[in-house]
Amino acid sequence: MRFSDIILLLNTLWFGGAFIQFSIAQGNTLKILVPREERGNPIAPTLSASVAFLGGINLPIGLLSLYLLLFRPPFFQADAQLALFLFFAACHFSQFAYNLPVLMRGGRVGVAYWPVLKGPMLRIFVIDAVLFVANLVVALLLLLRF
Repeated sequence: MRFSDIILLLNTLWFGGAFIQFSIAQGNTLKILVPREERGNPIAPTLSASVAFLGGINLPIGLLSLYLLLFRPPFFQADAQLALFLFFAACHFSQFAYNLPVLMRGGRVGVAYWPVLKGPMLRIFVIDAVLFVANLVVALLLLLRF
């Protein structure tokens, strides 16, 4: 298995997992984002329902990774590979980067924000950073072949 295939597999698993977390396990996501004492707040169900779109965004990215991994379509040659691995890197980077301001504020502050440096959010933060770098490495290796 090539390095790029391993990264496509990891992309598939990660974005597929994000779909499950945000679209199917919305109640679990609410527990991560909202402190226990605030879950009775009338806005909590709205927040829980609204995270489903995050899963909706992640699902097609995961399916694209799976498609490229399994079928290696004819268009998936050097130029397309470079563009798509840069796309995947940008997807991971954006998810990592939006946690940085929360981290800089100190994570959960009272009932606001979420704890970036512990529990599931730490895992999300680290894995998105690692997969951003891994996809970028594949893109750079492809670029060096040109």
